[in-house]
Amino acid sequence: MSLLIRDGAVLSDDWLLLADGEAPPKTGKLIVSWDRWNAERTDLDLGALEVGLLLPNTLDVTAALGDLLGRPLLALSFPSFSDGRAYSQATLLRRRHHYAGELRATGQAVVRDQLQQMRTCGFDTFLLRNDQNPELCAKSFHDLTVAYQPNLLNISGLRPGKH
Repeated sequence: MSLLIRDGAVLSDDWLLLADGEAPPKTGKLIVSWDRWNAERTDLDLGALEVGLLLPNTLDVTAALGDLLGRPLLALSFPSFSDGRAYSQATLLRRRHHYAGELRATGQAVVRDQLQQMRTCGFDTFLLRNDQNPELCAKSFHDLTVAYQPNLLNISGLRPGKH
């Protein structure tokens, strides 16, 4: 089980990332790819499974709202430092569409120096890169105490982690 940061604490991940083609268990919390969800939604959305989605950062989240808003977890991808589209996806989901579930940051750019900005865009869970120290990364949320731009932490009623 991998470690992640949720609400500023280092915890074991209680969600299973299911690879495309891998058989799902009968119960539990699963994260499946957007492509798999579209191909197998009727089979996956039955029984005692909680299903979260791993979204490509190319997805127009506004166009896909019907599939997204009811999911308990959406994992947004940062494939590289030069690709920040997941920041926009998170901001749209939280601010414009009031998504209340867990927004998880995943990928190569989920490192200590980026966590504060990710949090202000609406992320509340962070699956760190393997080379990151989770305890040191969790402390990064106390590095800066003042935000100079409006964000989801200082706009009334829109607070990540309070769903």
